[in-house]
Amino acid sequence: MIDNPHHLATPSGKPRARSFTIGFDGTPGPFNAITDVPGVAVGYATLISGDGPLIVGKGPVRTGVTAILPRPRSELATPVFAGIFSQNGNGEMTGSHIIEETGAFNFPITITNTHSCGVSRDGTLRWMNRGLPVAAETYDGLLNDINGHHLTSEHVADALDGAAGGPVEEGSVGGGTGMITFGFKAGSGTASRIVAWQGRTYTVGAFVQSNFGKRHNFTIRGLRAEPELTEPAIREATSRAEKGSIIAVVATDAPFLPHQMKRLARRVPLGVALTGGFGYHSSGDIFLAFSTANPAAALGLSGRIASADFIPDTDIDPFFDAVIQTVEESILNALIANDDMTGRDGNFVPALPKAWLEEKFG
Repeated sequence: MIDNPHHLATPSGKPRARSFTIGFDGTPGPFNAITDVPGVAVGYATLISGDGPLIVGKGPVRTGVTAILPRPRSELATPVFAGIFSQNGNGEMTGSHIIEETGAFNFPITITNTHSCGVSRDGTLRWMNRGLPVAAETYDGLLNDINGHHLTSEHVADALDGAAGGPVEEGSVGGGTGMITFGFKAGSGTASRIVAWQGRTYTVGAFVQSNFGKRHNFTIRGLRAEPELTEPAIREATSRAEKGSIIAVVATDAPFLPHQMKRLARRVPLGVALTGGFGYHSSGDIFLAFSTANPAAALGLSGRIASADFIPDTDIDPFFDAVIQTVEESILNALIANDDMTGRDGNFVPALPKAWLEEKFG
């Protein structure tokens, strides 16, 4: 798999973490993306326009929305077993209460900026015309006219309509357009792992909207980036409160019950921590995990006994490994598949220097 071009670059040609021969654990799927889980699709709407001083309602705009479909369009009414975990709750994920109550959800997931979470939820409802979708957010106000509310229901529909399987673009796209991680430009990232169990193979995939962390904590596979990477630095023409969050979505086709999906979601912070994310006070660190297996049991038709297959808890450890590995790599992909960005008021966020990566990892 090491020579798989999808592992080395995004569809637009941006480098991924494996293009620098960073030594990751585990075996990735064909696309090294959440879309390696059969039936899962990802779509984006990206909004970039304007430069110069902020004029609320006009821009500059550096935002967007990401859509994740847990099942093919024709099957979206069928729930997926799911679990949710909040490491630090300074953020929002709509639909979380019903997931806690029933251990399942149906319909798409959207991720956008903090002030557009309601628009993405409502836009998804209009697209589906029923049900309760999951909508989550992270803050992009340093680069984006966040109070201008530029995201519309039409943009949400575009992301949902464009959702597809296969290779996934990463970096400053979709909801990740204006996001920052460890003082570098970040945003959207994904990865996957193949897990063998009792002669069968299953896939675990992760997708992150990465917008968290302090530069001095940044770590790649055990290598602390500071003091070598104090530069290039963010240039802030306008002051900002310390705001940061990460939303992670984990998908698998392995048969697990809702309590097991919650256990997988609880392992996401370990992958975040491997990169130097410690769940600080202002960070909204909210994680969702779902399984596409057992559709009939998840649907739970009235008047009959529902039966579900599941891998026993005693055999779950390799899937914990896969969650941690995919989240770690997804964050690094979000950072590496990126470029410098200048946004509102000339605020500037540098990309993680490729020359430094070449020096350290080749």
